[in-house]
Amino acid sequence: MMNSTQNIVRAKKTSNIKGKNPLAITMWDFSWLERRWTGAGYEDWELALDELKLRGYDAVRIDAYPHLVAENPQKTWELNPVWNTQDWGSPAINRVQVMPALTEFIKKCAARGIKIALSSWFRQDIDNTYSKIKTPEDLAEIWIKTLRLLEEENLLEHILFVDLCNEFPLKPWTPFLPDNFPREIKLPKTNKEVYHWIESSLAKMRKAYSQLKYNFSNWEDENWKNRDLSMMDILDHHIWMAGGEFYQKIGYNYEAFDNTGYENVVKNGEITYRENPEYWKNILWQRIQLAADESRSLGVPLCTTECWGLVDYKDWPLLSWDWIKELCEYGVIEAAKTGRWTNIAISNFCGPQFVGMWRDVQWHQKMTGIIHNAKIDQDLQSK
Repeated sequence: MMNSTQNIVRAKKTSNIKGKNPLAITMWDFSWLERRWTGAGYEDWELALDELKLRGYDAVRIDAYPHLVAENPQKTWELNPVWNTQDWGSPAINRVQVMPALTEFIKKCAARGIKIALSSWFRQDIDNTYSKIKTPEDLAEIWIKTLRLLEEENLLEHILFVDLCNEFPLKPWTPFLPDNFPREIKLPKTNKEVYHWIESSLAKMRKAYSQLKYNFSNWEDENWKNRDLSMMDILDHHIWMAGGEFYQKIGYNYEAFDNTGYENVVKNGEITYRENPEYWKNILWQRIQLAADESRSLGVPLCTTECWGLVDYKDWPLLSWDWIKELCEYGVIEAAKTGRWTNIAISNFCGPQFVGMWRDVQWHQKMTGIIHNAKIDQDLQSK
């Protein structure tokens, strides 16, 4: 099993993880800070991180709230909910103070040998602080200010990578972009405006902190040859069986403040999957292979932090975790086989608020064991 203090090297830069085996990573998004009320899962970081380590995880991806840190790191911010149907973050108005919480959390992770991937979903506070981001240079600057505070605490060595924006340029997570901004998530080369934002912000980040890895998390694409992500240090592609055909078939439309979608998942989700599981697994397999092919073409490693079954799920009446875990196990095994992943997640539900999945400690240990025993391709080890 790989030691979590080892390092993986990527593309002539000093990385924080090194070895022949992938890391097991999970996503705690903005939940790590917003879900701290009694029973929400993260009110006791010591306990949550001990449980994370017990399950075999090496890294966690969290929201660093860079726009709020850059504006006023010590301020208590009032945040609007992005939804009330999901169990990530808060279902109602909440208040957070990012600093010193962020540095304290990273220190607790470091004490357990857990690496941190920084990202942002650009949560909307009541004053719309995100609106001050007007240019790609502004985007980089807020991150540089955030990293400077971490540097002052000698914490940069614990940073696995920096994802400048979750699923850029998807609208819910990029409220700073104008309404007419091209939102195509698959990033075709013809989308010059998107590439300007990506390339300009990354250039400024690398000038300030060249020792770190950077990316913009995204999705796999069946037409990946029509885009160019060679400027990324790591590909955090979010890959699910669901979305597209499956969600259309069961009647799920990502409802944010309406239970209709979950009612349809209850009625149609598992039964649709069970009618032809190999068909749905094959869709997932194809998407995994597309991501692996893109990685081979670019020579860039994959890190998937959101995956493999349904995009949205939770503890809910008449919803079973069995079929979700079945899909997630299949995804882990197939991704591990490719040799292209240096960091593999088990699901985007691997946090303490998703009790039905979280409490199955042995299953998590089995999955993280598969990840730790997988091999990374030689071309990625040598970089």
